[in-house]
Amino acid sequence: MTVRAWAELLRVSALFTVPGDALAGAAAVGGRPGRSTALAMGASLCLYEAGMALNDWADRDEDAVDRPHRPIPSGRITPRAALTAAGALTGAGLALAARAGRPALTVATGLAATVWAYDLYLKHTPAGPAAMAAARGLDLLLGATATGAGRLPAPGAARAALPAAALLGAHTYAVTTVSHHEAQGGSATAPVAALAAVAGIGGGMVREPHTHRGTGRPVSLLLTALTGSYLRTAARPLVHAALNPSPPLTQRAVGSGIRAMIPLQAALAARAGSAGSALAVMGLVPLARALSRKVSPT
Repeated sequence: MTVRAWAELLRVSALFTVPGDALAGAAAVGGRPGRSTALAMGASLCLYEAGMALNDWADRDEDAVDRPHRPIPSGRITPRAALTAAGALTGAGLALAARAGRPALTVATGLAATVWAYDLYLKHTPAGPAAMAAARGLDLLLGATATGAGRLPAPGAARAALPAAALLGAHTYAVTTVSHHEAQGGSATAPVAALAAVAGIGGGMVREPHTHRGTGRPVSLLLTALTGSYLRTAARPLVHAALNPSPPLTQRAVGSGIRAMIPLQAALAARAGSAGSALAVMGLVPLARALSRKVSPT
């Protein structure tokens, strides 16, 4: 029961949406993933899980009313244990980033600050979706700066990865806006707006491919296929939620939106000319789908 409770608290099924940030960031700077990329990936995983634990700690009173089955309000995990885990995971993430170099640590520090600010204050303000989008964008930049260390000046690596970070951030913004209605439902506006954003992201991906290594036909076909996978994963549940904005369908749209980050990350890697990284990221899809049946990603 304890293992199950921690798996729910940390949303382990959503973990598979994290490694692709670092790989997409590495591809954006034209680098081959290596030790520094792996360290950035480890830092990202720790900071993501810190955010999950801190989220439930901060929302424990609200969850006692809307989601009493969650680990903290149900009494399976104490608030103190959740907050301690959040702090420990944040420290571990920053330590891993430091080993990837000073530029990576700088980005990771900004990412950690954004995560804590979102969970403790910004989540229930109009700035909440923007903060969450910034966190995802910074996570991609973490992979870019770690991989680009020694090859590109830190500002150059960040600039090269900004377009990819912006696309990932736009998707995150849309999904976060929908998630604000998953407990009560009742809003068709958010799913419709998110659907428009997803369509725009997908269209932009295939209209303006940009690579560091040249775009050959195989990579172009892969990019089209991955973009199609992204659209299928994200769009259909949003249509259902727009037609019937009930809590179950809204929650399903949010869960699918989270899983859609994987094909989006893969498409971003393919767009940058890294077919290998793109295929590696897509290998996480069946794992995420299987685990999401056991542990909800939201």
